[in-house]
Amino acid sequence: MDFQEGQILYFDKPLRWTSFNLVAKVRWILCQRLGVKKLKVGHAGTLDPLATGVLIVCTGRATKRIDELQAGTKEYVATLQLGATTPCFDLEKPIDQTYPTDHITLELIEQVLPRFMGRIEQVPPAFSACKVDGHRAYKLARKGEEVELKPKILVIDELEILNFDAEQMQLQLRIVCSKGTYIRALARDIGQALQSGAHLIGLRRTRIGDIRVEQCMQIEDFEPWLDQQL
Repeated sequence: MDFQEGQILYFDKPLRWTSFNLVAKVRWILCQRLGVKKLKVGHAGTLDPLATGVLIVCTGRATKRIDELQAGTKEYVATLQLGATTPCFDLEKPIDQTYPTDHITLELIEQVLPRFMGRIEQVPPAFSACKVDGHRAYKLARKGEEVELKPKILVIDELEILNFDAEQMQLQLRIVCSKGTYIRALARDIGQALQSGAHLIGLRRTRIGDIRVEQCMQIEDFEPWLDQQL
């Protein structure tokens, strides 16, 4: 197995790790095992620290395939907390506003969700890796600066209700979508469409292209697996 020539690895990214953290760990382990000082390692499709699931990691010359790999259709399981928002629309920041939810029913949700199917426009969240005048939006947002991002065209192929807890006002969805979809922004927009607010309290990427999370390796299993390969 030639990691300099190029290999494609599939990981189940742990909670609270950044995508960069996982890539750095893989690079360090490979360099130690191979006895090299440098090795090109990159990932296809960033996951937020509070998201888990499929992360494709490429080494060596396989990094040239990153654009191709991250263009694949993605599937997520997302859990939304209705009736409250945070500045980043996930649990990275505390709740900043709460909203009434007495009017929200499963029937209303079923009426609203079709608006987000097919080809839609979405404004990325301020806390995102999008660039504004050469700067990452999340860096500006964390400094308290106003961030204005332009809407992007994307495609949502499937939007399925997996569970709705009317008592806790929590909605779990299965989402199949194109590259560039921000699930945090989708939570924000669904909350607004319900005339309330919403933010993510759980997010798991279950598929990229044909690669499912069941095929992915845990980072703690990488070293034993690598020893077997070498």
